[in-house]
Amino acid sequence: MLSAVDLVITGGQAFVDGRLEALDIAVSGGRTMAIGQPGAFDGQGAERIDSRGLHVLPGVIDSHVHFREPGKENREDFESGTRGAVLGGVTCIFDMPNTLPSVTSKAALGDKLARIAGRAWCDYALYVGADGTNTAALSDLENRPGVCGIKVFMSSSTTNLMVTNANELAAIMRTGRRIVSLHAEDDARINERRWIAEKAGDVSVHGGWRDAQSAYLATERAIRLARAAGRRIHILHVSSRDEIDLIARNKDLVSCEVLPQHLTFFAPDCYAMLGAKAQQNPPIREKEHQDALWRAVIDGTVDVIGSDHGPHTLEDKAQPYPNMAAGMPGTQTLVPLMLDYVAQGRLSLSRLVDLICEAPARIFGIAGKGGIKIGNHADFTLVDLKARRTITNAWIASKVGWTAYDGRQVTGWPMGTIVRGRAVMSDGEVLADPSGQPALF
Repeated sequence: MLSAVDLVITGGQAFVDGRLEALDIAVSGGRTMAIGQPGAFDGQGAERIDSRGLHVLPGVIDSHVHFREPGKENREDFESGTRGAVLGGVTCIFDMPNTLPSVTSKAALGDKLARIAGRAWCDYALYVGADGTNTAALSDLENRPGVCGIKVFMSSSTTNLMVTNANELAAIMRTGRRIVSLHAEDDARINERRWIAEKAGDVSVHGGWRDAQSAYLATERAIRLARAAGRRIHILHVSSRDEIDLIARNKDLVSCEVLPQHLTFFAPDCYAMLGAKAQQNPPIREKEHQDALWRAVIDGTVDVIGSDHGPHTLEDKAQPYPNMAAGMPGTQTLVPLMLDYVAQGRLSLSRLVDLICEAPARIFGIAGKGGIKIGNHADFTLVDLKARRTITNAWIASKVGWTAYDGRQVTGWPMGTIVRGRAVMSDGEVLADPSGQPALF
């Protein structure tokens, strides 16, 4: 008999060592203590979770969110953002640094971590932003507790956190050793082509303004500088065919992310259907680009699927184009959307687990997460692969209160979220108190 068992998860199909099997899991002190055949831990544990009919997956990691705190808490803060995350089956998030102020210094990092403490429903990590003036400090900042890596915006974003100078970018690549994640769009080309957006005054030209060539040029430059420095890089929200082909030729150095919105919507239909809600940087592109992204998801070129959760109010989205906000909420819908693709047969469950559980932990070097293993944090996402549900605005916990997927029917739904051995969501109800902690690297 095991001693000091806090929790037993019993009756489900657990994804362990790359395969599904009927297994029970014993948890102690927030970590997986033992994995055994059904009934192996009967009579043990202060708490039991009956997962009959469910699949027990490793805790989902959303490695790309914007929770807007500090500076724009009316759109999102860490309490509301992580509440949405756990409702969607996410057990850990990585938050971006383009807040107000941006997280580019020890003081700003410390302030943000202090704000989060005791308010997060899931575990979390923070990116530190590089702005071209803080390069000397990056080696220290990237090794601070709770930091997942360095983020570089190569073009304009929600704030003015941006690096466009090639010499500054090269210096950042030479500084430190952690992975550098990049928003890769060519700012000079975007500025040169802004007239396209201003002349049209309509969001339907968004992909023509910030075109696929803008993404390709920035990605090519990032890869070239990274190779010269011998630095691993991670290209975020890849959106175009030539870009993904370039990454495929450089996989020894480059990992990459694709978003559900680029896999789900395509231009011009998305703009006719959603209007400004579809505006995203980089843009949602034509079907040929979406098809290339899907091929790359299947063949392994794509490493991670993250949400790029970008909460903006409907008022933000109602501003005249091109001045309206770019981005859409997404952390809560990440799991159900991707489970629906499993139900459709477009994606295997094992491939999905790698994309949203295992690969984020592997690429960023997260300690104790990414798989159901003895000694790992007891992070689990319990899903019903057969549940048919409808995503609605009313379900969304984000302060902005809307989703681009409102009314979309899906098959596959997150039924339980367990973080470090604590059930924080069960069947759509958030439980207990926020107890998320910084992830370890």
